[in-house]
Amino acid sequence: MRAPRIRPMSGRLAEVVAAGGPVDVLALPVTSGDGAQPGAGTRQAAAALGIDLVATIARERVRGSAGEVTRVPWAPPDGEQPVQRVVLVGVDDGRPAAVALAAAALARAHRGQDRLVTTLGSGGAAATRAMVEGFVLGSYSPPRTGIGEGPRSPLRRVDVVGRVNAADVDRGLAVAEATVLARDLANTPASLKSPAWMAGRARRAAAEVGLTCHVRDHKQLLAEGFGGLLAVGGGAHRPPRLVELAYTPPDADRDTPHVVLVGKGITFDTGGISLKPRESMITMKTDMTGAGVVLAVLRACGRLGVRVRVTGLLALAENTLGGSAYRPGDVVRQYGGRTVEVRNTDAEGRLVLADALAYADATLAPDVLVDIATLTGAATMGLGRGHAALYTADDALAGGLTQAGEAGAERLWRMPLAEDYRAAIDSDVADVCQIASVPGVGAGSIVAALFLREFVGDRRWAHLDIAGPGRGERDSGVTNRGGTGFGARLLLRWLEGQR
Repeated sequence: MRAPRIRPMSGRLAEVVAAGGPVDVLALPVTSGDGAQPGAGTRQAAAALGIDLVATIARERVRGSAGEVTRVPWAPPDGEQPVQRVVLVGVDDGRPAAVALAAAALARAHRGQDRLVTTLGSGGAAATRAMVEGFVLGSYSPPRTGIGEGPRSPLRRVDVVGRVNAADVDRGLAVAEATVLARDLANTPASLKSPAWMAGRARRAAAEVGLTCHVRDHKQLLAEGFGGLLAVGGGAHRPPRLVELAYTPPDADRDTPHVVLVGKGITFDTGGISLKPRESMITMKTDMTGAGVVLAVLRACGRLGVRVRVTGLLALAENTLGGSAYRPGDVVRQYGGRTVEVRNTDAEGRLVLADALAYADATLAPDVLVDIATLTGAATMGLGRGHAALYTADDALAGGLTQAGEAGAERLWRMPLAEDYRAAIDSDVADVCQIASVPGVGAGSIVAALFLREFVGDRRWAHLDIAGPGRGERDSGVTNRGGTGFGARLLLRWLEGQR
């Protein structure tokens, strides 16, 4: 794990600093509101170092905005002080989202330092978890050649002084580490990351934490009729896989609710015969982010004590050119027998999801079914990279997912499952068309959601289109350039609240 070691410390900040031991960075929180103000307990620690904190805030024009880092112009007298650097970090109004931004900013600003001491995150369970997530995710660097191979953590140790519970630290670490795993999977080059490689990662994760894992290979997919996966993966020499992971809480019985998560796992997407432009292919190693998120979530369920049964389905295929690639005009028979007219081989994600959703509906009896996918450019055009599109007809499910996203700064925007657009996917030659069968309809993200709805039966279902926030263009806040692992934190928070 390339992240700081975070440990809670009891006592007052001034006492911890005075107790000795080298401190590379002392980070003192500053709130905003009616002018920037020192955080609780920070004045005494600063005074012990000969720093007038109030005067410094005024002189340096510190605002206290979330993530603002200001170095105090102070140097320790030789041989007298263990603290080498003092910084002020803005936490705005102290809400968890602001605390996470502050921690991420500190992590990025202090690469290579050994020990940072702070009171940041000492305001209760939510603040502690936000602080931990901020430090871990702000420290993230993508692997250079594969999972686990990358630069060392930019900040090696964080000591948090104040009201900090070790259990809250561990829960924050579980969620943050799930996001890091999802990021690593997304950022691994497609030359390594075949469907079989992803299945191997799933088997390893299952063995590590006690999940059950079943992998359907090409022969099994053919025998059982997973036509969407077979069509999309038909042009690649590395065949598709369907991975089924299952978590069962220790006290589960026949009445324990069952949640099924389905992730799109296109390990690389050329667009197939409907070939993408070169520039559009550069980020396509991250087109399996949904599957990576589902894998990471399942791996973390036990550590977080999730109290419902959770099954994860990873629909894995490589969409590329080849003599056996599927074509526009083909009719694909999905799992369960429903037929689909293909009009664009670059709308492949919905075909692999349709197989997995139909399988879940027919055989797994979920109480709730949620899919997550980097599905449509249309969602990005409408919502940018700050929000994912949420589709569901269930108000309670929409509210729970949205609230979980807000708590972890993974924001969702509910979009309409507008029946006006349903006729757009009518087909003359199949049960349904993969994309709009008439030109000029638009609403590409809505049409894709309506297509997926055809395969979920009467289940409570939500679709998360994360094409925008699933990929980052720069390091900012708790997110990063490349695959961001968006969705892992919100799904874990949501699952923690299920009974």
